Amino acid sequence: MFNTIVWATDGSDNAQKALALAKSLTGEDGASLIAVHVVERWATKKGLAVYPDEEIVAEKLKQTIEGLSKEGLKASLQIVNHVGHQPAHEIADVAQEQGADLIVIGTRGHGTIPGLLLGSVTQRLLQVAPCPVLAVPAGASPLAG
Repeated sequence: MFNTIVWATDGSDNAQKALALAKSLTGEDGASLIAVHVVERWATKKGLAVYPDEEIVAEKLKQTIEGLSKEGLKASLQIVNHVGHQPAHEIADVAQEQGADLIVIGTRGHGTIPGLLLGSVTQRLLQVAPCPVLAVPAGASPLAG
């Protein structure tokens, strides 16, 4: 059904729930799964700042992709640097470049505006994505698999 699925992740628990669904959608035909992580950077008086856990998140994602590959999935990781507070455009750009059929994303991560029902990145991605977006709610039960 799908040839290329983008899993947009910030390393949060909600993103992991979205991964379970993305994996199940790769199907028997073996769709490619591209994990996209956007490193958000913003300007400060001392230069560009990032979230302090970015190195940990990147390493965790590399291990996740290695695990998926060992399971037989065609999985890859794309880490994109972004200056500003809205990485949705970067995710949409990767999906466009890779010819993605679907983007899977959790509805809330650890972004800068907590408490929003949908999440600002997910909300913006729904507006700018070049393909359908499947938003996995924070309260969704993880799939067995």
